[in-house]
Amino acid sequence: MNRSKNFFLALVALAFTVGLTVSDAQAARLGGGKSFGMTRSTPRQATPPPAPAPAQNAVPSNATTSAPAPAAAAKPGMSRWLGPLAGLAAGIGLAAMLSHFGMGEGVANFMMIALLAMAAVFLFRWLMRKREPAPAMQYAGGEPNVAPPVRLDSAHFEPVPGVNNSVPPAPTGKTEAASASIPDGFDVAGFVRQAKLNFVRLQAANDRGDLDDIRQFTAPEVFAEIQLQLQERGSVKSQTDVVQLDAELLSVTSEDNRQIASVRYFGQLREDIHNAPQAFEEIWHLTKPTDGSRGWQIAGIQQLS
Repeated sequence: MNRSKNFFLALVALAFTVGLTVSDAQAARLGGGKSFGMTRSTPRQATPPPAPAPAQNAVPSNATTSAPAPAAAAKPGMSRWLGPLAGLAAGIGLAAMLSHFGMGEGVANFMMIALLAMAAVFLFRWLMRKREPAPAMQYAGGEPNVAPPVRLDSAHFEPVPGVNNSVPPAPTGKTEAASASIPDGFDVAGFVRQAKLNFVRLQAANDRGDLDDIRQFTAPEVFAEIQLQLQERGSVKSQTDVVQLDAELLSVTSEDNRQIASVRYFGQLREDIHNAPQAFEEIWHLTKPTDGSRGWQIAGIQQLS
């Protein structure tokens, strides 16, 4: 009876440990890779998104170039648990065999206790990781030349103070395709650079759960969606590394007393420190009143696939 009870407790410990691995961080980048808020038809993209990082040389030669990418990305996250889980499974099997054949009952009991102790260690480490505060200012990619958030242009996305970025109203009667252009004299390079800085800043704010910072950059409907996502995330720790980032200003138009700028972001993000970077591509639609009463705000995030 004691042997059966010990074996059952060991199985419970193994199931609990596996449960911890499944419930580990489900965090994601700002917006969670979803489309919400404003969406618009976009012009044909001139620059394709970069492909994910190539797989290691250990990939079998008969594998295709694109199909193994998801599996390869999942391996690093799984590898940290394969060793402990394999050890637990082997220990349970050995203990059960010794107990079943009446050999070394003391050894079997000791192994059961050791397995329970391992489960307790996993639980302790998991709880400590959840309680660990996020870095005060986490910058994805760790680039030393990225300006600190306090120096950025808040919610305005304006490239340089004093530059004339006013957008003339679109002439009536033009089709959307014809009016989806960038006005002459608009500082595209400066605007795109500021947009990239704000992208990095907002990923860090999302990781920290800093709603005050996010509120500066977002329209009310977008802020409400992000706030709900952070509430659903709860205490799960998030770290988004911007491994590679580029941006393209697709269009700047005026309609309904507001200016609309659509910025296409693409590159590679690591949304889990244990996984490989993944390619991403999405469009942020920014709006601001034509009277200049406030700066640019994110009115929508649109996925392209």
